[in-house]
Amino acid sequence: MAIGHPVTGLSDPDLVDTTITPSVAPVRIPRERYTSTTFAAMEAERMWPFAWQIACTIDHVPEPGDFFEYVTGNLSVLVVRGDDGELRAFLNSCPHRASAICTGAGSGLEELRCPFHRWAWDFDGTLREVPSRKGFGAGFRTEDHGLAPARVDTWGPLVFVNPDPEAMALPEYMDGMWHDADWAGLMEFHADAAISVPAPANWKVVAEGFSEIYHVQGIHPEMLPTIDDIHSPQRLWTHTGVCYQQYGLPSPRLRDVTDEQVWEGMVATQGARFGAADGDPLPEIPEGQTLRDVFAQRVRDVQAARGVDMSGYTVDEIMNLSQYNLFPNATVLIWGDMVNVLIARPGATPDDAHLVMFLLHRRPEGSPRTRVEEMSLPAGTPLGLVIGQDVELLEGIQRGMHQARPTHVVMSSEEVRAINLHRNLERYLGISPSQMQPLGG
Repeated sequence: MAIGHPVTGLSDPDLVDTTITPSVAPVRIPRERYTSTTFAAMEAERMWPFAWQIACTIDHVPEPGDFFEYVTGNLSVLVVRGDDGELRAFLNSCPHRASAICTGAGSGLEELRCPFHRWAWDFDGTLREVPSRKGFGAGFRTEDHGLAPARVDTWGPLVFVNPDPEAMALPEYMDGMWHDADWAGLMEFHADAAISVPAPANWKVVAEGFSEIYHVQGIHPEMLPTIDDIHSPQRLWTHTGVCYQQYGLPSPRLRDVTDEQVWEGMVATQGARFGAADGDPLPEIPEGQTLRDVFAQRVRDVQAARGVDMSGYTVDEIMNLSQYNLFPNATVLIWGDMVNVLIARPGATPDDAHLVMFLLHRRPEGSPRTRVEEMSLPAGTPLGLVIGQDVELLEGIQRGMHQARPTHVVMSSEEVRAINLHRNLERYLGISPSQMQPLGG
């Protein structure tokens, strides 16, 4: 039987009981997946070159000649906006002596030119110039030395790349997620910040931390008065999954929670959304309304002051969160007024990763796209209350993965999106599912 979409409330014929509460048995996962250099090498060979990954936002490359280098492990993909306005992606390696064509991010390119020996290509990857070409002999053919293409596509303001030019299309990869957030009008969001920080843990430890809300009761006590972490339906597709969360009301784990406690918790964890700061008193709740109605209207007011009209968005569309997880390494958090993207990228060893964060907000209709700069912050930089609590635990989790016993971690049926990461990883790596044992097996 079809049920209503948890955010919009609209009937969704594809949203059925069996997918909104996935039946996934608890499992045990080998800890060596998080610590083994052999396993990391398998990921580098069999998974990263063949999976769709969020590289940047369209605000990183809004104008012709803008470029962005996406790096994950030893893999480097160059995203460039051509003089025809099209986004293209290439493996960032010169066909001559393998030098990276561009590093970091920038603008103003008129061509793609290797900094080593000055070979040059058009924005479509076609070779256009080879200094001292005659030294390569009469058999040298221009068409044999173009840049190796990668796939590139966008979902709203997010730019995805897949190093495999034969990979399935992004809409097919994302499956039902492709249209699940249509209500949000994603193209109205612009990137305000792009931040990278080192994370002292395996990339899967980082990604899994943003793939379940089972941990809210443990490390985010300030959030408990603000979220129903019990009635938060989840659904899985293949490479993607989602959890729908209601904010502005207390967790059923708590008893006798007052409106003042809900207000204080919301101010502590996301006060900027509705123009409130610590110490601000509980506002008056109009007759016939709830505190969630008050929160939603304050968000509309904050957005209106920025020139953004959110009068047509419902309380649920403003106050509920859709937390999407995309295999292998991304979490996309969509509220009515903002989007947060959290990406876990592997580091130099299985014990290191990088946490990359994009923060996007709505802009007034017709606002131009402007380039967003990447910010690399040192370890220990304050990242805000909630994200800071998540990051603080990473080093201890990774250290625990190295202990001799037990040999497996345990995941419950509440952690279905984290389990789904491993199911997909097994498929890409060609690992028998029997290595991820049922609990008690």
